[in-house]
Amino acid sequence: MQTFLRLLGMAMLLLAAVGASAESFVFKDMQGQQQRLQDYRGKWVLVNFWATWCPPCLEEIPDLVKLHEAHKNKDLVVIGVALDSTRESVVEFVAKKKIGYPVVMGDYDLAAQVGEVDALPTSYLYDPTGKLVSYQQGMVTRASVESYVRGKTAK
Repeated sequence: MQTFLRLLGMAMLLLAAVGASAESFVFKDMQGQQQRLQDYRGKWVLVNFWATWCPPCLEEIPDLVKLHEAHKNKDLVVIGVALDSTRESVVEFVAKKKIGYPVVMGDYDLAAQVGEVDALPTSYLYDPTGKLVSYQQGMVTRASVESYVRGKTAK
């Protein structure tokens, strides 16, 4: 019964999240400049919540770097939201791993703007109109994101 209730809760969360808009998602980049997710209108946007101490997050980052590099000037961007305790640890990590996509410092208040972040990594995918179309708790891959986008773009 507990498993059923947990699955029901996750399904309700997904239904509530999918269909939400990027209009209200506001964050500050590493330089302290305010950004809005709607600033990326016209492109797919993958918002990825992660932390430097999270092994699955560290495993997916190289794929996200490749995804961003392949699409940033065309149709898709990745935004990383670091849920670490210090800005310094994130800045050092981003430089060491040569992460080329925008990384912002986050907290659970920021995460609440898009939905629940109960586990790391967690990713939200917005379509070019700013509509939330997919949610993934756990790792995502370049191939899975590209396949999803291709499938939706072909329609």
